[in-house]
Amino acid sequence: MRCGLPMPTGPSGVTDAMAAAPDDVVADFLGHVRVERGLAANTVAAYRRDLARYTAFLETRGIADLAEVNETDVSEFVRASAPDLAPSSLARLVVTVRNLHAFALEEGLTATDPAAEIHPPRTPLRLPKALGVDEVRHLLETPDRDDVVGLRDAALLELLYGTGARISEVCALDVDEVTRLLGDPDAGLLLRGKGGKERIVPVGSYAREALDAYLVRARPELARRAHRAEPALLLNRLGRRLSRQSAWAVVQDAAGRADLGDVSPHSLRHSFATHLLEGGADVRVVQELLGHASVATTQIYTLVTIDSLREVFVSAHPRAR
Repeated sequence: MRCGLPMPTGPSGVTDAMAAAPDDVVADFLGHVRVERGLAANTVAAYRRDLARYTAFLETRGIADLAEVNETDVSEFVRASAPDLAPSSLARLVVTVRNLHAFALEEGLTATDPAAEIHPPRTPLRLPKALGVDEVRHLLETPDRDDVVGLRDAALLELLYGTGARISEVCALDVDEVTRLLGDPDAGLLLRGKGGKERIVPVGSYAREALDAYLVRARPELARRAHRAEPALLLNRLGRRLSRQSAWAVVQDAAGRADLGDVSPHSLRHSFATHLLEGGADVRVVQELLGHASVATTQIYTLVTIDSLREVFVSAHPRAR
């Protein structure tokens, strides 16, 4: 509910006066999704941008109370936004507006939900880009492991591919967490994903060796360059925590030297999932390793493996053509 004393309500249960001013409801809604639902900061920021667009549209129509919005207003907002947005961005925009109106109705700020019947457009299915096993091997061999920065880059790349972690999850790791991991060959790595959800993933020998080499031969040197102690596992050249942007640059630089074209940290996550499924892993196991809330999110990778199986079938089976 809104902060402070309860607002007076009319017969419909909707608060009187300006209780449903769009900007006020948006502020309450953003606080709700951040605190009550625990959404990630990036998700909340995307909601904020979408709703700033929506409230600006309502202002152009002279709507100063969210209770005045009708289904036509929402439909025309979606129609007006469509030419400027990619299908996926438009779909997210519709979902955000629907969530805002559902929140306003649930909180008693409006009597109806004008967005309930407005549905996001279907977005074209985009298969994730996965590297081949040999391409990944070539990428992982690019860092100079005789150099402190090269050892760090090797640890970063091996972690991304070896665990399927998001770039933000790896950059958020502290050195103590990994030190404990290396002390126990059977221990997994604790990753904190979207919305603060935690999961434990196994770490293979290649990533362990790269981490051990980095911690022994490189991190102490990088840490000495900082003015104060830094708990982060991965450090930049100044001894501070490696940012997501810098980690992204490491991946792209390695991809360039491996002549692989445009490769992102997410490409390594896609490759991790695809290679597991091609190796016979159950999709629900891959779901847990990736930290997906729904198995449906993970099942897009099965399309990749089906395509590769179809290619093998067509080229190898005498009756396939």
